[in-house]
Amino acid sequence: MARVYLEHIEKNFGSTRVVKDLTLEIKDEEFVVLVGPSGCGKTTTLRLIAGLEEVTAGRIYIGDRLVNDVAPKDRDIAMVFQNYALYPHMNVFENMAFGLKLRRLPRAEVERRVRAAAERLGIVHLLSRRPRELSGGQRQRVALGRAVVRQPQVFLMDEPLSNLDARLRVDMRAELARLHRELKATIVYVTHDQVEAMTMGDRIVVMKDGVVQQVAAPRAVYEHPANVFVAGFIGSPPMNFFTAAVTGGRHLTFAGGRARFGLTEAQATALAGREQVILGIRPEDLRAEVDFVTAHPETALEATVEVVEPLGAETLVHFSLHGAQLMARLGAAAALRAGERLHLAVAPERLHFFDVETEKALP
Repeated sequence: MARVYLEHIEKNFGSTRVVKDLTLEIKDEEFVVLVGPSGCGKTTTLRLIAGLEEVTAGRIYIGDRLVNDVAPKDRDIAMVFQNYALYPHMNVFENMAFGLKLRRLPRAEVERRVRAAAERLGIVHLLSRRPRELSGGQRQRVALGRAVVRQPQVFLMDEPLSNLDARLRVDMRAELARLHRELKATIVYVTHDQVEAMTMGDRIVVMKDGVVQQVAAPRAVYEHPANVFVAGFIGSPPMNFFTAAVTGGRHLTFAGGRARFGLTEAQATALAGREQVILGIRPEDLRAEVDFVTAHPETALEATVEVVEPLGAETLVHFSLHGAQLMARLGAAAALRAGERLHLAVAPERLHFFDVETEKALP
């Protein structure tokens, strides 16, 4: 396998800049996920690595080789697309073997590689079937197998699970994670689904409007988002945000001036000299247990229940906080009704602060 290095990459389509000054190193054997909303430039970045698009500026290295002018077929990469793109007139074995036959590998080597990949993916019993006889999950395994048999330096995957139903996506996420461990592969994976990013990537690259917002391990991005966009994009449900006034150097006032939090000494020091900040609270950090609320009077809130969404293991609750909207992720035992008043609190160390103008995280 090999590392991938993108150095000051730019990509323009006419006058539209799609990727802007992107520098990123993907280490050998690393699973890196490019994540962001539609139009953020993640798929274009993947296509630039593959050679399916030409860079406007910058350099792309695979291993130690500059590949800007290397044809896709000579970059020693394998792609798995959202569309399985299987040949309908060929059976599974022939689909998986097709690329190897084009490279004129000996028949015995083709047989060995296809059988080994089929066993790893649990599709040996499907080798004689045609694509039309397969389920969506089986077709995706065949598409993965076609990439695996090539034994490339880098796997590039463009939203390969988005056509599957929810249960199959969960199964295939685990399958891909297992494959990564077994193959010790370098994988660059594109998705708009932050759950996929958080559960599979060694590191995630959060993108917006062609610009990298943050690169870090999933937990680090969740715990320490670089800015308001990352904080709102990573995490489900998304983080609650309020514009808050810093009053008296020791308090935050928000929700129309009718909600107030006390600051710890460290927080007061960090926010010294500021008149306003953006306050962020993750829904899962809000708690309604009486003992917890009593223990944290400095962050206690009283809000009105508007909508209750029971999800089995947990309950999502939408609140009105003096006209502002607030969401909490509470335990399954939370039996609430619309119109009910509820006391909530959050541990002070779980609060997030962002600059009002730049929207960057404050230390």
